Amino acid sequence: MLRKILFENVNNYWRNIDKAILICFVMLFILGIFFSFSSTSTLAGERLNKDYYFFFTKHLVFSCLALFLMIFISNINLKIINSLVTPLFIGCLLLLICVPFFGLEVKGSKRWLDFYLFRFQPIELVKPFFILITAKILSNENLNKNTFSYLLSFFVLLSVITFLILQPDLGQSILLVCTWISIIFISGVSIFIILSFLGISVVTLSSLVIIFPERFGYIIKRFVSFLDPTKGDSFQSQKALDAIKQGGLKGQGMGEGILKESVPEAHTDYIIAVISEEFGSLISISLVILFLYISYRIIKFTISEKNRNIKIALCGLTALLIFQTFIHIGVNTSLLPTTGMTLPFLSYGGSSLLGSGVIAGIILNFTRNRSIYE
Repeated sequence: MLRKILFENVNNYWRNIDKAILICFVMLFILGIFFSFSSTSTLAGERLNKDYYFFFTKHLVFSCLALFLMIFISNINLKIINSLVTPLFIGCLLLLICVPFFGLEVKGSKRWLDFYLFRFQPIELVKPFFILITAKILSNENLNKNTFSYLLSFFVLLSVITFLILQPDLGQSILLVCTWISIIFISGVSIFIILSFLGISVVTLSSLVIIFPERFGYIIKRFVSFLDPTKGDSFQSQKALDAIKQGGLKGQGMGEGILKESVPEAHTDYIIAVISEEFGSLISISLVILFLYISYRIIKFTISEKNRNIKIALCGLTALLIFQTFIHIGVNTSLLPTTGMTLPFLSYGGSSLLGSGVIAGIILNFTRNRSIYE
């Protein structure tokens, strides 16, 4: 009897889920495990004097947890998700608020909370729930008839950005601002309101740099280094670009790359350069196509979706994935200043993987066939 019920549940899940998107997400997780094995073995064994599989084992564990999260969230009833959005966002925001005060400082930045057994970066979970709470505000029938909904969503954004700046974390701040702008644009707001909010953001950031140069002066240094490499430290970006060039189309071969040996955190912030060096630009391009295909499938679904909340949320989650992917690639190819942005599903890091699992689970939940539940 129990086996029959389990079989029916699995059968219903498979019948109603978007199989193409599910397979793509699973492929990305599996590829991330494979590339982690290639990019972290030397780092752990020779440079840090740890077991060769230390980082790979951690990546494998968190990838499995992320896959479980993805399947679990994708199978939750939509009404339950909608009821939990607000408390989950508030809970994640409280964790983010704790970071500047109780966070672990690494290289001058406080971005992680140390829970003894593991380090956790709250912003990775704040991002998907920020998009869901913003979509909920903009789709509220009592609010979406005036500009109050946009002001409210802007203050939600401001609350997150404030504590990101205190860490400081410029990369995630820019990512969230770009994602929020895309969400309100999709919701049908006038271009004047978008430009107004964008202007406020630019003025605020510029003011912070001018008023607190000792804390935010690194932003100017990164831009100066980006515009003129001879006036700053562009070692990491240049090494990443050289690695991509050396890899060519077919790559140097698995384990033959040298970028992971010369650049700190190459397995996180420069994973696409490591992949290009060892496996070739053809593989990197294939990964980009995979992300674009997922986005295409999601956007195709939103065209016929009647639920405004789901439509806005899916567009926001898609924008988040695409922006983060291309910011990561832009940094690796010296097209953008250094931001420390991970590549979703592929970069090493437990928080990033769990965040990717949550995003994937929400997308699968929102794109499944819900006719049997309605």
